[in-house]
Parts: sequence; C-alpha cells; structure tokens
Amino acid sequence: MDRTRGAGAAAKGLLLGAAAAAKGLREDLRGAASGPWKGLSRTPKQEGPGEEEDAAAGLECLLPNERSFQNAAKSNNLDLMNKLFEKKVNINAVNNMSRTALHFAVARNNLSAVDFLLSHKASVDIADKHGLTVLHLAAWSGSFEIMLMLVKAGADQRAKNQDGTNALHFAAQSNNVNIVEYLIKDLHLKDLNQPDERGRKPFLLAAEKGHVEMIEKLTFLNLHTSEKDKEGNTALHLAAMHGHSPAVQLLLTQWQEVNETNENGETPFFLAVEGGHEECSKVLLAAGSDVNIPNKLNVSVLQIATQHGHTSLVNFLLSENVDLHQRMECKESPLHLAVINNHITVVNSLLGAQHDADILSQRQQTPLHVAADLGNVEMVETLLQAGCDLKIVDKQGRTALAVASRSSHSLVVDMLIKAERYYAWREEHGKSTQDPSAGTLTFKQDHSLGTRHIRMLLWNLAYHQLKVNEWQRLARSWDFTDDQIRAIEQQWSGNKSFREHGHRALLIWLHGALMTQPDPAKHLYKELVRAGFPELAEKIHQFKSKTDSSSKKCVVS
Repeated sequence: MDRTRGAGAAAKGLLLGAAAAAKGLREDLRGAASGPWKGLSRTPKQEGPGEEEDAAAGLECLLPNERSFQNAAKSNNLDLMNKLFEKKVNINAVNNMSRTALHFAVARNNLSAVDFLLSHKASVDIADKHGLTVLHLAAWSGSFEIMLMLVKAGADQRAKNQDGTNALHFAAQSNNVNIVEYLIKDLHLKDLNQPDERGRKPFLLAAEKGHVEMIEKLTFLNLHTSEKDKEGNTALHLAAMHGHSPAVQLLLTQWQEVNETNENGETPFFLAVEGGHEECSKVLLAAGSDVNIPNKLNVSVLQIATQHGHTSLVNFLLSENVDLHQRMECKESPLHLAVINNHITVVNSLLGAQHDADILSQRQQTPLHVAADLGNVEMVETLLQAGCDLKIVDKQGRTALAVASRSSHSLVVDMLIKAERYYAWREEHGKSTQDPSAGTLTFKQDHSLGTRHIRMLLWNLAYHQLKVNEWQRLARSWDFTDDQIRAIEQQWSGNKSFREHGHRALLIWLHGALMTQPDPAKHLYKELVRAGFPELAEKIHQFKSKTDSSSKKCVVS
C-alpha cells in the first residue's frame, strides 16, 4: 500500500481515503474485544481474561500472600486458599487492574473457589478498572449456578461497566440464553434492556455476534428492537457486517426496509459486500437489496468489492447487472481500483464484463497509466491484451509509455513499445485486434527456447558490433518513433549504456518480426543491409552459421 509515486499513490489515496472515512466510525466495533475484559480475546474458560494485561501491568501492589491467594483462586486450589485465609490474607485485595480473587474465580467458572470466597464474605461489587464486576463475568461465561450464588450474595444486578454494558448485554452477546431468561423472567430486570455507550441494546449485540437462538429468545421476551445504534446501524446492519447469514435470514422476517442506511449511508447489503460475505450478500439480494446504492461518500458496492479483491463477489455483482460505470465524483472506477490494489483476477472479471478499459480517473489517467506507473508487468500485460488505447494522455500530456519511462520501469517501457508497434502494424494492415497472428498475444520479455538462437544473435550485435548512436539509426529504420527511442534511453545510464539500449531495441524489433516474418534471422540480415550496415549483416550471417553448426553438433552428440 506504500505506493508513493505518481498516479498509483494519488489514485489509491482517493478511494482509500473515502473508505477509511466510511469505516472510521466502526473501528472501535471491529477492534473491540470479544470477551468482557478489553483488549483480550480469551474467554473465561481459557487461560483467564486479564492475565495478559496483568502480566504487562505487573502485580506490585499485591503482597506475596495476596498474589498467591489470587493464583489459588484461578486454579481452584481450595487447600491453599484456606491456608492463606487462616493467615489473615486480605481476600478482597486488588491487583493493578483492581481485580480481586473473586474476579478470577468467576471468570474461570471455578465453582468451589467462588463458594469459598462468598462464604467468607468476599465483596461482590468491586469493579475493575474497566468497571467490570463479577456479575458481568458470570453473565458472560454463562455459569448459571455462579450467577445464582452472586445474586443471593447481594451482587448489584444493575451494575454497568465503563461502556454502559450490564449483565443483560454480556449474556446476550455471549449467547447465554438461560442467563437472559433468568434476568428477565425471574428477576424482572427488563430495565436492563437499555442502550450501552455505543447505543446498542442487547438485541443489537446478539445480532452482531450472529446468535440466532438469542435473537429468538429476545424476540420472545419482547426485547427485540428496530432502533439504531449511534452509528445508525440496525440489528440487520450488524449481522450483515459480520456475515452472519442465519441471523440475517431470521432478521429479514421482521424487517420492513432492507435498504435502510446507517450514518455512513451504508445498507446492510453494502456492509456484507465490504466484508467479503458472499452468502450473506446473496441472502440480502434475494430479500430485495438494491445493488446500486452507494454510501454517503458515493462509493459503490462494486468499488468496495473491487478494492478489497473479493473476486467471487465481484463476479456475483456483475451477474446481477451492477452498474459498471456508475459515475462517482472524485472516485476511481472499479477497474482503476483493481489495478491499484493488484487484483488481477478482478481486472479480468471486469474486462470480461465489458468494463471500459480506457475509462479516465480524476487525473485523466487510464488504468494502463496507473499500471505503468506502478511497474506492474502482469497488470500491464492484461490491459494491453485487452486492446486499450495507448495514445491517451493524462493531465500532464503523458501517455502510459511516458509515465513508465519516467518511473524507470524498463520492462514495462519495452512492453508498451512492443504494443504500440504491434497495434500500429495491425491498423496498417487492417487486422482485427481480436485475432493475433502468431499464437497467444504477449508483450512480456521472451525467454522461450525457440527464440534462443536469434536472441543470441541480437545480444552479440548489441554488445559487440553496434557502436555509440548506431542502434538509434537502426531503430529509426524500423520506424521506432522519437518518443519510443527516448523512452528506451531514460532507463540505464553511463558510458556503455548504449549497449543495453540497443539490445532492448533489438528485442522489441524481434517481437514484431516473430509475428510478421517467417524467418526473423534472414529478415534481420536484409534489414541491416537496407539500413546501411552491410558489414554488420555479414558478421551476423557468420555468427548465425556458427551457432547453427554448434546447435547441430549438440543434437548429433
């Protein structure tokens, strides 16, 4: 992504900036921890939430016995807990994250340790530095028995952490249906059904996680909602964003407006495509989603799928007649984006769907200009084979060849000159560009065994025969343009650089000769004579005879 030169950097910045702005409000959501303790992805049944954070913060605030007591609670070691308690250890001691032994015992579902702590009057309402209480942990981990024990011990059932998340939120997002049912039906805590700091009620959190059973339970308990969070996302948006197809299918049975947009102007379908969720996208499309609704920054679903390289989704969108050339002000076309992000399979899909190969960007650059500036050989090859217009100039009046030569991409320069000469020949001879005269059309460097001898001839000519300025004379006799000669000369420099320049010009000539001449070596001899190099022609003839003889000896031996 660190492309700093010319068209590539500028073009990529246009849509990347737009996409970053469109996604900016969702970064906290997508980067948020899956567990109740921030920054950690571990669940209570694993190594224990908070241990990484504790390890980083250190446990200096605990006395040795207090640290041992917390470790015993984590490992459910009742014997050690009892011995330390008899030594008058502070069972409510907190570590640097303000967590007690009860926090760790509940997080690990260590029933015996929890029972020990509660029977010895451990405090049940100490909140850690994130506002997390043991009741929150029980709701998250789904330990119904521990939940009952904490409620009986007087734990605050309405406690919130610093994000405004309560026990019902935690239970909903971790799919603990029995905890939700207990909180609502037995404890009558319907007032817990409130938005958290991001404006998300438990129903939205269940949808975000794709918990079908929880969505059904909350609907049964009349806790479903069509309300939006602070980013304008409905439950359908959140489920689609994460590709939860079963949850999306369920939500669609109760959703009236499938094309509803959030604060960024994104529909659920847009979010599903952006996330690369093909199955979910198909479900939403079948429900009536409009494939051509752009977001608030005027980015289309095809652009976003192309940028991320979601090839199968691009093909799916193309099959659904998505608008290929939807005009997006100050944005790059899907083809530009595929080139910028080096998604060659997407480029092939777009070209196969008749995407305009010569469409112009804001800087009046074609996709070929961008590929040339990036020096992307494979992408340039693909675009050249599509027959794009090589004469189009950008705002600075530069063709793709001029852009490549300025960027010192010699391989691409040579490919573009080959293409210019090839298409000029076809135009002159009235040939169809859809019917290459010699096998598969390619403009890449030739390394084939079949041309090895003629390439040896050309190398010998360039490095041992041609003098300074003679290759230009030969090139002009072959109708190389001044721009093409200058483009060759812009790569490599030094007193002997003319040899490399001449060699490249000869190989470019060979590309055309192989497609138009039955015997390129014989044709080379005639061309050297015609251009006023009879002595060189004779030397080439002698060299050819030697290499042919050597080749025959190798075959005989």
